[in-house]
Amino acid sequence: MRNVLAILFAFVWLPAGAAEVAGVKIPETVQAANGNPLVLNGAGLRQRVFFKVYAMGLYFPRKTSVAADAIATGGAKRVAIHMLRDVDAATFSGALADGIRANHSEADVKALDARLSELTAIMAEMKEAKTGMRIELDWMPETGTVVRINGAAHGKPIAGEDFYRALLRIWLGENPVQSDLKNALLGQTS
Repeated sequence: MRNVLAILFAFVWLPAGAAEVAGVKIPETVQAANGNPLVLNGAGLRQRVFFKVYAMGLYFPRKTSVAADAIATGGAKRVAIHMLRDVDAATFSGALADGIRANHSEADVKALDARLSELTAIMAEMKEAKTGMRIELDWMPETGTVVRINGAAHGKPIAGEDFYRALLRIWLGENPVQSDLKNALLGQTS
């Protein structure tokens, strides 16, 4: 019974629509670098076996509960990851690459490969995604994919909205990294 209650309380909604996931407060709204407001589409917990890896929030200009619509949404977007355990940069980057491969054809992956290498290089600079670290993957239409670590931009922007949509498919694609996380990010309950 305690386990059931723990799972139910993992997704506690705070006043004003903010979310709390595994003790991490995820705001209802954030401001994109271009000044446009983004709203929390959903929030959830990434787990591997019994380990809590990260809490995550997904932000768009407006909410949607349909994965294809979320992926195709225009304008600024944000994937906000709050690390709940230490993960070395190679493992973190490898997991992102695996998620992209699981949701794309071999030809599509090949077309994304150089940009995936850019992301891997940015992650390698941080050496480790440490507990408490905030990693934001922002899509800025004027700029590209901007990686922010604890609020500071790292590396140069990665070009192409197709790349950002490939990142979104890690969590929202046909073969998501975790099905219940996909549902949570789309604001769906089990």
